[in-house]
Amino acid sequence: MFNLNFLNIVAGIPGLLIALVIHEYAHALIADYMGDDTPRLSGRLTFNPISHIDPIGMLMLLVAQFGWAKPVMVNPNNFRNWRKGEICVSLAGPAANLIAAFIALVIQICLMKLHLFGTTALPEVLNLIVLYNVNFAIFNMIPLPPLDGSRVLMCFLPTEWNYKLASLERYSFLILIVLMATPFFTYILIPLQRLVFGFFSMILLPFL
Repeated sequence: MFNLNFLNIVAGIPGLLIALVIHEYAHALIADYMGDDTPRLSGRLTFNPISHIDPIGMLMLLVAQFGWAKPVMVNPNNFRNWRKGEICVSLAGPAANLIAAFIALVIQICLMKLHLFGTTALPEVLNLIVLYNVNFAIFNMIPLPPLDGSRVLMCFLPTEWNYKLASLERYSFLILIVLMATPFFTYILIPLQRLVFGFFSMILLPFL
């Protein structure tokens, strides 16, 4: 899973930045739309990567192809509808990543059909834009605080269970490191990745 190839790391930087920025911007945009101006006031309603990068999460995304960004702070009390707001904001980031991945895949197919790749590094760059965005979406749906999956889950759990789940946040980094040292990503997340790619292929099959 770990990828320390220097050329791949360089080629993956555009995909990395796109995945991080689009994900967090989508959270901020939908939170603002749902009635909470906290992301706007904290400077997160922007495409500036510096506002969204978490150094450790970015490093993990580069070397392991799974990672995270700096969470967008929101105040659910400002949402016009608390449950709807939490769910929509939480899903906005992963959804934006999947849309970005699909668009990059379409561009890749179009350029390939037009024979415009030549000998450039563009195919690898586009490949990694697709890969990073798909992986970023899947990774963030893990139900572990502060990842998006936990926020969706909390909308349906009893209050006392929410407190127990939230208490795991202090151990999240250690838990993620342990998971990366086990077959978890291979047996759980990789099949989900293949499922997403299969869905993309099904949509694009008439155009191939």
